[in-house]
Amino acid sequence: MKHLLKLADLSSEEIFGILNLADQLKYERKNNIEHKYLSGKKLGMIFTKSSTRTRVSFEVGMSELGGTSLFLSDRDIQLGRGEPIKDTVRVLSRYLDAIMIRTFKQSDVEDLAKYGSIPIINGLTDYCHPCQVLADLMTIREYKGSFKGLKLCFVGDGNNMANSLIVGGVKMGMEVAIACPDNYRPDADIVKWASENGKLTVTSDLKAAAADADVLYTDVWASMGQESEKAEREKVFKNYCVDADLLSVAKRDAMVMHCLPAHRGEEITDEVFEAHADEIFDEAENRLHAQKAVLVKLLK
Repeated sequence: MKHLLKLADLSSEEIFGILNLADQLKYERKNNIEHKYLSGKKLGMIFTKSSTRTRVSFEVGMSELGGTSLFLSDRDIQLGRGEPIKDTVRVLSRYLDAIMIRTFKQSDVEDLAKYGSIPIINGLTDYCHPCQVLADLMTIREYKGSFKGLKLCFVGDGNNMANSLIVGGVKMGMEVAIACPDNYRPDADIVKWASENGKLTVTSDLKAAAADADVLYTDVWASMGQESEKAEREKVFKNYCVDADLLSVAKRDAMVMHCLPAHRGEEITDEVFEAHADEIFDEAENRLHAQKAVLVKLLK
């Protein structure tokens, strides 16, 4: 494992290794066992998309591992003034030990890895969100014990979250169902891969997708950068809500997950959110532990 660009690049064994290390790091943190595994290491964090959880979890994670982090917005570095990525990363590779980037284009992440000489971590692109799904998988295993025989249902836009949940779910051996409008389906190549390597259903029928699900997952209808589409998306997705009625067709002990921030009353009701708040905020916390595991795997 040289980088974390997308989950599709990792084997099932590599993902399990990250999750096992994340469990260990979480245990050590909870029991005040110091783990300065990355003492002296430096992480650069490039943000062209702002974030709460990504920035705080990576900064805190590097600090707890004994390293340091630098916040680099596109307003503060030459990328925002037209410098090619391949020039920026060749300079940063001489200062830093790794780069995490949260941006729009997947090609920017791939170019950092192509032209740089240090590990690159995808903190989110419009194509995928591997760090979030590693935290999601960690949380599912905490609550369910294993992935064997589980069904994961995602409700909403076939976006970066849907893409990564499909890959992560199939690689862990889960059945995956995506409930989305026909014109908002996940990436076609990912759907093809998943259909050939596991069990995937993509449908506009919410209740068919959610039937007997062990995990119900949702995300906002309009992601960052899609603000101009908000009104149209509200019309298209108005029925794509995780509510008590949808939850009733899932298994009685089904988890509800959300990558946050949540727009209560849109993709999820306040009632369902609060009833499953423990799971949702454990999921948010696990961003810290899963990302620390990725950092240790890449830098130790």
